[in-house]
Amino acid sequence: MKRPSVIKGAVLFSTNANAVPSFARQTGLPCQACHTVFPELTAFGRSFKLNGYTLTGLRQIESTGAAAGGGGGVKINEIPPLSAMLQVGFTNVANDAALGTNVQNNNVEFPQQLSFFFAGEISPRMGTFMQFTYSQPSDHFTWDNTDVRYANHTTLFGGDTIYGVTLNNNPTVQDVWNTVPAWGFPFASSDTAGTPAYSALLDGGLAQDVVGLGAYTLVNGHLYIEADAYRSAHLGVPGGTAGGAGTIQNVAPYWRLAWQQNFGANYLEVGTLGMYARLTPSTYINGLSDKYTDVGVDAQYERPVNGNDMVSAHMLYLYENVNGYSGTVGSGLVNGESAQGRTLRLDSTYHLGHWATGTVAYFQKTGNSALITGDSRGYILQASYLPWENTKFTAQYTGYT
Repeated sequence: MKRPSVIKGAVLFSTNANAVPSFARQTGLPCQACHTVFPELTAFGRSFKLNGYTLTGLRQIESTGAAAGGGGGVKINEIPPLSAMLQVGFTNVANDAALGTNVQNNNVEFPQQLSFFFAGEISPRMGTFMQFTYSQPSDHFTWDNTDVRYANHTTLFGGDTIYGVTLNNNPTVQDVWNTVPAWGFPFASSDTAGTPAYSALLDGGLAQDVVGLGAYTLVNGHLYIEADAYRSAHLGVPGGTAGGAGTIQNVAPYWRLAWQQNFGANYLEVGTLGMYARLTPSTYINGLSDKYTDVGVDAQYERPVNGNDMVSAHMLYLYENVNGYSGTVGSGLVNGESAQGRTLRLDSTYHLGHWATGTVAYFQKTGNSALITGDSRGYILQASYLPWENTKFTAQYTGYT
């Protein structure tokens, strides 16, 4: 099946038209300081996030705390860190039957997504990225990606080391590389065209349905280490954006290791990530739990070319092992029966300055028939045009091979 997503647009609105609004107002810097093309991060953007979104150039309202008996003071930006994003879409599918009976072809979504953000510094060492989103398919607002951070610096092995704490609601949303599920390509896609049914748990299966607390460090600008613990954030049966994968028993540990290095003009990151979770199915709060073990490897490459242009490439491979007990996973796994799934994503982008991009991507999802109903492989061709830094038009074509 082939499905072109013919036209897409994403527009960020704010009183300052230079960049992703609240971060741009706070820092006084244009979008391109933190992004190649949003949401892809530059080296400065990765540093800004690791440092807790706290760099500021705004005038602040400051209290010394003297009026309250000499306690700790507070600094607050004069302008609240508020932003909005509007995304619209048009989809044409070559095979109408793939849409089902309740969706018309040549579908227009206006809006496809509408988001409001509270994003920026909230104290000298704390910052936040909070997103509240309306989606047309669900026809309501939901609490979207959230990452609240504390960050500081110390000296370790003779070099500067960043360390911090993250509170978030989606494993990998706290990541600073564009390889992971929360921030990987494609950054937007059609809501109406068919997609593979299988996704690994770490590939959005717990998004917005959990709360995680973690600690991280970047040692001497090279070695990144992170560990988090997640709990379900719902009462009763699961909600979330992924349809509810289940309720986490106890806590689900998540880990992330990465190494980044510059080789002349070349930048390379290689890393690994993973998660272990015991989930009761969505129809129960207590009962038999299924065991998920997800392990992945990733890599990111960047190189400036021809002055202001740049080439970037990303790779993510996820391996998932499921031991089923509840009879609700895959084809009905019970008594610890195991099944495996594999996800591979590759993409490469040529950035023409900061106003246009062209991307070629390949994806595949394979595994045991007990877990996956048919393997999926395909490619994506995408072109984006940014007439202004905060406005992006995208044409995207997806073909299944």
